[in-house]
Amino acid sequence: MVGTMRTVKIYQRKGAWALCLVFTLVFSFAALFYPLYVIRPFRHQGARELAAALFVLQIRPYVEAVMVMAALVAIVCYWRLQARILRRIFAVACVLFVCLFAGLSRVNIFELMFHPAGRPIFSRASESKLNGAEMVLAINVGGSARAYPIRIISYHHIINDTLNGVPIVATY
Repeated sequence: MVGTMRTVKIYQRKGAWALCLVFTLVFSFAALFYPLYVIRPFRHQGARELAAALFVLQIRPYVEAVMVMAALVAIVCYWRLQARILRRIFAVACVLFVCLFAGLSRVNIFELMFHPAGRPIFSRASESKLNGAEMVLAINVGGSARAYPIRIISYHHIINDTLNGVPIVATY
């Protein structure tokens, strides 16, 4: 009877540590991808969800650090209790993914996505393929004018250009 009780307690501890590993994995994933989902370009963001995403961005480095530490503690404890190799591999995979998510959370994906446009190519207004309702950002320097379509600027956010010999930055 005593051996059976001890076995039950070991199974309970194994389950608790396995659950802790899964929890750290899910929480790390959520902390990484929720802000990316909400703040992605060309998507309407509600005020509450944007505030929540910005809050997650602020606390994410601390959350990810805690999740990595918790995952490392959990795998050490789980490893001591678990003898099955496949379950150990699963535990190691969980910890590796938690560490990967923590590393990726340090990368500002929006800086990678939105980079200044190279040298813009222009055509005359009469040759333009823009429809009449399309919005543009218009710039006039010393009698020379340029128009940058908002749909193009919204992807790059920055257009480096020279107009009438003056270097300019068009941004939206």
